[in-house]
Amino acid sequence: MEITEVRIKLMDEPGERLKAFCSITFDNCFVVRDLKIIEGASGPFVAMPSRKLTAHCPRCGMKNHLRAQYCNQCGNGLAPDRLPLDADGRAKLYADIAHPINSGCREMIQDVVVREYEEELERAKLPNYVSRYDDFDLDYGDYRRPQQTVAETRVDPPHQRQHSHFGNNRPNAGEPVRDGRGVPAPKSGNRQNQASSQTDFGAGIFPQQ
Repeated sequence: MEITEVRIKLMDEPGERLKAFCSITFDNCFVVRDLKIIEGASGPFVAMPSRKLTAHCPRCGMKNHLRAQYCNQCGNGLAPDRLPLDADGRAKLYADIAHPINSGCREMIQDVVVREYEEELERAKLPNYVSRYDDFDLDYGDYRRPQQTVAETRVDPPHQRQHSHFGNNRPNAGEPVRDGRGVPAPKSGNRQNQASSQTDFGAGIFPQQ
């Protein structure tokens, strides 16, 4: 078994120990992603892909990260002594998803990845440099919410006007005041016109006798 391809994604945060992510391909047929290249005391080293360890809440059974002080589901306080310890007595918060099981394989991965990382640093200095790492994470600017037109979201305007509140039917300047049904209120002090409008109701619709 040999590593046939290494792809590097350099990180540009100055002062951080995490220098790059990488993926490795074995025998042109199997890929392992999200290995990390970290700057250590004696130079860069490779950390295997890992996941956060969780523990169940004793009250509701919800999984929570081991650093959590309270349950995300029920708010129950979580005991700080539930953290598992590694061989050196330190709290073990992560577990490797894929990792070598002997020192020979680990050294082979370390040598190939670090050498490719140093070559990637040189390639990054060239103009029009583009990383070959397949990054499936979206940046904030990559997401575009679809635009909706007013016609797609509005209800029928007459239906909306009929059932709207009286306070929302305020007229414009010069228009008559509307009552709760959206019908113009009769003008006060003009009873003659009011009576005439009542007798002329339906005029022109029904034939004259």
